[in-house]
Amino acid sequence: MELITNLGIGLATAASPLNLLYCLVGVFLGTLIGVLPGLGPTATIAMLLPITFGLPPVSALIMLAGIYYGSQYGGSTTSILVNLPGEAASVVTALDGYQMARKGRAGVALATSAIGSFIAGTVATVILALFAPPLASVALKFGPAEFFSLMVLGLLASMVLARGSLLHAFGMIVLGLLLGMIGADVNSGAQRFTFDLPQLADGIGFVVVAMGMFGIAEVVRNLENEEDRSVMVSKITSLMPSREDWKRMIGPIIRGTAIGSFLGILPGSGSILGSFAAYAIEKKVSKNSAEFGSGAIEGVAAPESANNAGAQTSFIPMLTLGIPSNPVMALMIGAMIIQGIQPGPSVITEQPALFWGIIVSMWIGNLFLVVLNLPMVGMWVKLVSVPYQLLYPAILVFCCIGVFSLNNTQFDVYLMALFGVVGYIFVKLDCEPAPMLLAFILGPLMEEYMRRALLLSRGDPMVFLQRPISATLLAIGVVAVVVAALPALTRKREEAFQGD
Repeated sequence: MELITNLGIGLATAASPLNLLYCLVGVFLGTLIGVLPGLGPTATIAMLLPITFGLPPVSALIMLAGIYYGSQYGGSTTSILVNLPGEAASVVTALDGYQMARKGRAGVALATSAIGSFIAGTVATVILALFAPPLASVALKFGPAEFFSLMVLGLLASMVLARGSLLHAFGMIVLGLLLGMIGADVNSGAQRFTFDLPQLADGIGFVVVAMGMFGIAEVVRNLENEEDRSVMVSKITSLMPSREDWKRMIGPIIRGTAIGSFLGILPGSGSILGSFAAYAIEKKVSKNSAEFGSGAIEGVAAPESANNAGAQTSFIPMLTLGIPSNPVMALMIGAMIIQGIQPGPSVITEQPALFWGIIVSMWIGNLFLVVLNLPMVGMWVKLVSVPYQLLYPAILVFCCIGVFSLNNTQFDVYLMALFGVVGYIFVKLDCEPAPMLLAFILGPLMEEYMRRALLLSRGDPMVFLQRPISATLLAIGVVAVVVAALPALTRKREEAFQGD
């Protein structure tokens, strides 16, 4: 009964004309950036953060959420029609979706993607509504030691699930923690790591780091690796799947939704992991596994359901625990802090309209995606042919205007450019910037909780191991790192023996 009452509060919030408008704007922009290679939800949300300053908190977060899950849908359009994934999570969709398009079944592939995304989004929204409040009620019993250990677990998990070397990911986390320490000390107010620059007295702005590391660096990377884009499908025929298609796609949709819903909660790129895992599992269990790679409808239904479900369940740790599970959720936490909202379990009790409004808006947004996108496929395909040399100057100008508008200072623009260069260097060194951004967000909060815990324990560091929940969280993090490191250690040892 309480759930129905809360959903009523959410519906009243999300269905207001203003919030419906921002939901529509969000999913439209999300589809747009998903279609255009070279842009992603992380870079786009980072660029749009300054715009949200003047919006009501609920409207701002509904729009940003719409951009995120809308981009998961938009990436499938170009994967199917052009064999060019607009989003990383849509890479797997291109394997069979493009082959279906070449066989004249582009419309069925697009409809399969839309249906799978809508069903997965609906299920993920129900999961979010059912499990987020109990999780938040448990988290309300956490003390400073438990929250510190939870954030340590989140950083360790992001390190384990990051692409590339564990050592690189660890270095990125340390760098993020150091950047988060710049500015005034939490307790004493003393200046730290400011190098006597008054512009750093309040620390480095979150938007500056995000725009530089993701926006500017992504532009430079795409200029270096721009691909030729050619539209192979000029006309879309029937969109309606046949009865046989329905029989073949319903199972993969259910399995993909389950896989994506679970992996989306975990720190890391849940929607990306979900789409790859769903495709691999479907290839193993499907009766039509021989058709995979040559136009199997299961190869579209499973990954598309998984990435959409993962995108929405990733909101669970962000809304209930204040822990971002991926870079986009870190940006969402930044947007909440900018709006004066403290992320964490208290959001549900103190801001019920915000929490339930976002949940209901996700279902509305998924409905918008189906209604909005299938009739507009032709327009999205034409956008793919826009030369990137016309697109990137607009992105750079937008980044500079957005950063300058924060404090009306050129220093922030120069700092953003510096982080853009650093971000590009990290790309060349195969260092994923996501762990750094998570550490930059969580670092100040970790320091605050650690100090509170030590004050309550009179300076005894064993408090983190004496409290059962805290000790369990730390143990899980250590085990995850050890398990991830063992294969690398084994390979090194074998190489050493071979060398001898």
